[in-house]
Amino acid sequence: MKKFIILGLILLVAAAACSSKKIEGSKLAQNTPAYKLGKDLAAILPVLDPDKNAVLATAKHFTVTAGDVLDVLKGMAGSQADQLKQFDAARLKTIVQQQAVQVGERKLLLEAAAEAKIMVPPDQLNQALKAQYDQAGGEAQYLEALKTNGVSLEFVKKTIGEDMLIRSFLGKTVFGAIKVDPAEIEKAYAGDKTATVRHILLLTQGKPESEKPQIRKKLEGVLERARKGEDFAALAKEFTEDPGSKEKGGLYEDFERGKMVKPFEDAAFTTPIGQISGIVETAYGFHILKIENRKRETLPLDQVKTQIEDTLKRQKQGAAYEAYMTELKAKGKFAEVK
Repeated sequence: MKKFIILGLILLVAAAACSSKKIEGSKLAQNTPAYKLGKDLAAILPVLDPDKNAVLATAKHFTVTAGDVLDVLKGMAGSQADQLKQFDAARLKTIVQQQAVQVGERKLLLEAAAEAKIMVPPDQLNQALKAQYDQAGGEAQYLEALKTNGVSLEFVKKTIGEDMLIRSFLGKTVFGAIKVDPAEIEKAYAGDKTATVRHILLLTQGKPESEKPQIRKKLEGVLERARKGEDFAALAKEFTEDPGSKEKGGLYEDFERGKMVKPFEDAAFTTPIGQISGIVETAYGFHILKIENRKRETLPLDQVKTQIEDTLKRQKQGAAYEAYMTELKAKGKFAEVK
């Protein structure tokens, strides 16, 4: 793809974002890969029918439709998106809702970048694509890998361009004033570096608010059993809805600060070792944690100072991003359609 074509994609996004007219979400053309995926998934979750193209989220200047979500799911995963056909309706609904929010957040960020007149030079876009080629062993190998996985090169180029635009915008605005003081580095060095925990998660993500009290009450019963001495790993295997740790008895080993969502991390690094936390709520649902172990840094400070500074900066950026997105959603009147 030529430079001016890549730049054109970004300019089109910017023009759409600046338009005062509400931009309707994508409607998929028949017989495209994303359309076919949508027709298959609609048998599980009817809202994904690409012919109906249901609105999944709204904002002041745009809507997010089933077509948008299907386009992204197919574009990112290619042929692997077919695995979604094996999911039940509840799990698929959660994925679709998450993706609709992510598409909406991306549109809001592109709007904000356009308003700030942020631009990405065409040569930087091509350098980024060349880096992808080099990492894969060359352009031919990269294109072959895309073809094998059923991923569109046009989608990849568009995504890279948008990612660079958003990163540039965030770097110049939201993250611009973030700094880490030497005292913060010393405090982090003196504290625990990693934690090992077992946890039990009952999902609330994608479920109506009316169900949350019942889910919490169920976890309260599990918590009571754990505190009375029942084997926590066995309880996790029985009750947790976290597929990443279920078969390991809820175990997550030696994760560093900044790797988990904030409420989970706070519980992991403040609950005494050997004890069980209270119920912790995150965007995923309700958790209880048993703290197996924590470790401190063993290397001298001068050897890990830069690493600690980078970690603290990422944490601050994460918090700043969450706060900014909350503000941006409110300003843009973003809302999910339940």
